[in-house]
Amino acid sequence: MFPKTSTFAVSAAMAACLLLPGSDDAADTLVPPPTNWVVSSDELIRIALTNNLSILMSQIQPQIDQLSLNGLYGAYEPNLTATATHAYNSSPGGFQQTGSGLVFSSNIISQVNSYTPGLAGVAPWGLSYTFSGPLQEQNIVGAPDFYQSYPSVQLSQPLLKNFWIDNNRYQISLSKATLKIDQLALLNQIMTVVNNMKAAYYTLISDRELVGVQEIAVKLAEETWHEDEQRVRAGALAPLDEKQAESQAASARSDLLTAQATLAVQENVIKSLLGLRRSDWTGTPPEPAERILVAVPEHPDVRECWRIAFEKRPDMLQAKLKAQAQHVLIKLDFNQMFPELDLIGGYGRSATTLTFDSNLDAIRQGTNPNYSFGAMLTIPLGNTSARSKYKADKAALQQLLLQIKQVELNIIPAIDNDVTKLRTDLLRVDSTRQARIYAEEALQAEQTKLEHGKSTSFVVLQLQQTLTSRRSDEIQALANYNIDLDQLAFDEGTILERNHIDLRIR
Repeated sequence: MFPKTSTFAVSAAMAACLLLPGSDDAADTLVPPPTNWVVSSDELIRIALTNNLSILMSQIQPQIDQLSLNGLYGAYEPNLTATATHAYNSSPGGFQQTGSGLVFSSNIISQVNSYTPGLAGVAPWGLSYTFSGPLQEQNIVGAPDFYQSYPSVQLSQPLLKNFWIDNNRYQISLSKATLKIDQLALLNQIMTVVNNMKAAYYTLISDRELVGVQEIAVKLAEETWHEDEQRVRAGALAPLDEKQAESQAASARSDLLTAQATLAVQENVIKSLLGLRRSDWTGTPPEPAERILVAVPEHPDVRECWRIAFEKRPDMLQAKLKAQAQHVLIKLDFNQMFPELDLIGGYGRSATTLTFDSNLDAIRQGTNPNYSFGAMLTIPLGNTSARSKYKADKAALQQLLLQIKQVELNIIPAIDNDVTKLRTDLLRVDSTRQARIYAEEALQAEQTKLEHGKSTSFVVLQLQQTLTSRRSDEIQALANYNIDLDQLAFDEGTILERNHIDLRIR
């Protein structure tokens, strides 16, 4: 069900532990340090998965499911019963006819102490059993005490209805499926957090690089402005050209402020995904350990991606589990349409003696055994309720099978779009890099021409703007390509493997 490189087991403890490369255990530091918070994407993911409230809440439901499943096995635990009673009876005397005539008898007083231990239960294959061992100690005034006991066992085994499945076994099977479905929901939540964090991390890197690009643009614009200002003073340049350069410098400073504001917003996005407490929110913003984005070419095959997604996507596995659970319900419904044919039988021994020890000896020797066996048949006339439920649940199965098809239809275009976008952005990485190189060469050539009086400041300013745009395009293409790779892994259901995350839920 889960990737072979991951471990996913659940018990009542439900304590999450994420093992990433270079770590021995869960993160010790879950809040940012006071200064210089340089952090990798692995560390951010570890903190996010430890603090994320959605994951913490999602962990509780499988724990509840596990406890509910454990409780269902209690149906096979036997019940021990014990009854002890004391009975006192005083009967009035009277005349009795004897051979010598009427004889008056006094009242009769009897006392009976009864002890009845018992053990009853149901076996996982449907066998019902009842063990009982009643013992009576009787005392009648004027007569010796005596003991009576009747230990016995009664058995009933269904052969048709409730034989290969019954409600207890169905509820356990359903509870197991529910547990797995909620485990997959937790897995999907974890995958979502990882995907969101990786996308936010790449965006943070690109936003920091864009701030650097705008800082360079401001520096170039201000240098051009100051140079034009000197040329105006020397009478070699018209004042209008200086104003154009000054305007370009002001526009570049405005763009820098916008880039800085965008970076601050992205830093808050990272903090939000980390689930930081209010006291830690105003701390040092995260600084990515990777300063420059790179593009490692990958060429996924869309058909192979579809196959992987059909096998590993949590929503696909959930849909299949629901259909499997419905098959079990239909199996139960089919069994309930059969008549009840139960084998019944019992065996016991009885003894009546004057002492308790002799009573036990008589029971042990089996001097007075008794047994019975037979069959009990119950045929429902019509059985409309069971037949209707069987048909209704078969129709519900068709709905669940169509839902699996619907998930498949959702996966196919999503994967195809991911692969198409990935290929396009990989090409854009190369094209934007070439465009940036050409823009740098064009600006350098035009600046050389300006120094020799063969160009104008206006043209240089335009080329500076073009270079800034080309640098921004290249950074954005690199960020988009890296985000595309993780998005494809998320839609395949392999994003944890891609990020070398060994997920263990104890």
